[in-house]
Amino acid sequence: MSMPGKKPWLGWMVLTIGFAFLYLPILLLMVYSFNESRLATVWTGFSTKWYGELLRDRQLLQAAWISLKIAFWTASAAVVLGTMAALAMVRFGRFRGRTAFGALVTAPLVMPEVILGLSTLLLLVSMGGLLGLPSKGLVAIWIAHVTFTLAYVTVVVSSRLQELDRSLEEAAMDLGANRIKTFFTITLPIIAPSLVAGWLLAFTLSLDDVVIASFLSGPSSTTLPIKIFSSVRLGVSPKINALATIMVLAVSLVAVAGWWIGVRNERKRVREMQQALKDNG
Repeated sequence: MSMPGKKPWLGWMVLTIGFAFLYLPILLLMVYSFNESRLATVWTGFSTKWYGELLRDRQLLQAAWISLKIAFWTASAAVVLGTMAALAMVRFGRFRGRTAFGALVTAPLVMPEVILGLSTLLLLVSMGGLLGLPSKGLVAIWIAHVTFTLAYVTVVVSSRLQELDRSLEEAAMDLGANRIKTFFTITLPIIAPSLVAGWLLAFTLSLDDVVIASFLSGPSSTTLPIKIFSSVRLGVSPKINALATIMVLAVSLVAVAGWWIGVRNERKRVREMQQALKDNG
């Protein structure tokens, strides 16, 4: 029986409106990617010609390839540095400058991207002569993105390390394993999901960035978001809709694959536990 005064339909209505507000624009974008008209908002018939136009647009594909390369190396470097920073804050206990170190590592979380992009540009311009670092280009964008995404990876990994049962590591060291072996055989497999989550988060943030990359991009290092932003100023092209549809489908496939792998692993663990109970019983 439902409680008096309760209106379950109201909750479902609010939920439906919320999901429609979030996903209906994306669905319309995907539908209009098959529009025959050159105008992205006027439907004249079904056609897949804009996907062919997208594949023939070398500048747009080059920008996508540049963004993917920067995002991959940014996520990889951010995971390594973020894990080291998380270990320093969680496992090294109290040390002089710990508060300042934590504040500096997590500062990009609350720092406006305009300030990050401008400060990185000024830093590279002033230190480029000493260290030989380019003030603009792929390397400059990569350095800025690593600095930006490092904070997110550190927060994700730190939360997982704080929940880790340290008795497992202590047992491994009692059995003769040194700290390095203990980390790679005990700690790393346990925090692996947080590393994957941090890598995906850093990859997405780097791939999506416009503000920071606009300060540091050069003639041959235009990223995909900047290319899309500059082209949208002249009007939304159906090629952009086609590109967005491909990206949405790719992300959806990765999400479904991750969900399926997680469910399969969970079922495998349940079967192993049931088998172990039968063997012990």
